[in-house]
Amino acid sequence: MKLLALVGASNFLGGFRYSLLTAAIALIVSWVLTPWVRNIAIAKGAVDDPNRDERRVHKEPIPKLGGLAIYAGILFSLLGVLPFAFKDKSPWMPPYLVGILTLGAVLVVVGALDDLYAFSAKVQATLLLAVGLLVQLFGDSSARIEIQTLGIPLSDHAYISIHPVAGALLTAAYIVVVTKTMDTIDGIDGLAAGIATISAATLCVIATYCQQPRVAIVAAAIGGSALGFLKHNYNPAKIFMGTGGAYVLGFMLACLSIVGALKTAAAVSLLIPVTVFGVPIFDAFFVIARRIYHREPITQADKRHLHHTLLKRGLSQRQAVLVLYVAAMTLCGAILYAVVNLKHA
Repeated sequence: MKLLALVGASNFLGGFRYSLLTAAIALIVSWVLTPWVRNIAIAKGAVDDPNRDERRVHKEPIPKLGGLAIYAGILFSLLGVLPFAFKDKSPWMPPYLVGILTLGAVLVVVGALDDLYAFSAKVQATLLLAVGLLVQLFGDSSARIEIQTLGIPLSDHAYISIHPVAGALLTAAYIVVVTKTMDTIDGIDGLAAGIATISAATLCVIATYCQQPRVAIVAAAIGGSALGFLKHNYNPAKIFMGTGGAYVLGFMLACLSIVGALKTAAAVSLLIPVTVFGVPIFDAFFVIARRIYHREPITQADKRHLHHTLLKRGLSQRQAVLVLYVAAMTLCGAILYAVVNLKHA
């Protein structure tokens, strides 16, 4: 029995071979390019002014545009690994992944422009909704980023079919919510990058365990690139990821969770987004509820986010980030436990 257990563990760990390689390449590319991007941000005047609004907690101007390095890490690692990982399969980059990377590039560029010119909330919402709809045009019905069914909780592989129009709208709304919450939680050093790393690692493990190697590799690229950027973004931050970085991380993770994790086990599929993205989603719900209660616009910037609340209680930025890291890891650990046990049930 011990020998069989060791063999099983070896096979499972072997499934991470390409994922770990991808993560390592993404980490190195992001880590190396971030200082270069920082110099570009300073030269172009893409600097976060601490006096821009009251929710800023940093005291000195910090360069932005970190999303450029994050996206570069993801792109180069996937281009370097996927052709070898799927050399016997065609295509090694399916249409849905082409859509993710293409629209991810659009978000990075538009996000960089937002860092320079500060677009309105309506413009940003329109952009995210358009991207959420457009990404569904890539690929056929068998491999498309679209919510076509919803799993029935606590059931055995039972699903509810969704009308195509409703599915398209639900998919776009889901992508908008996850993408925007990743942006709104990016309020203190290292928070968004760390949460993205934890979420990506969780999706990678779920995909590997459920035999979705390509999804696992893409998740590893996202996690590795976010972790490489975190080296420069952890308190005291030398650079911020900016709107483009938060958008590309949220968008790609949302799309991956649809094409991967949400199609695993019906009994927990609806719980996966709530747990994998639990911290940013709860943060958004918490903030919006308080703004509605106080009869304020839900898009108004303020200091009601979870990290602001922790800072008001006397925690330092590093302590607040660690608390939220632990919360994210606890939620992700719970869903991993549920998925693994359901597979064995």
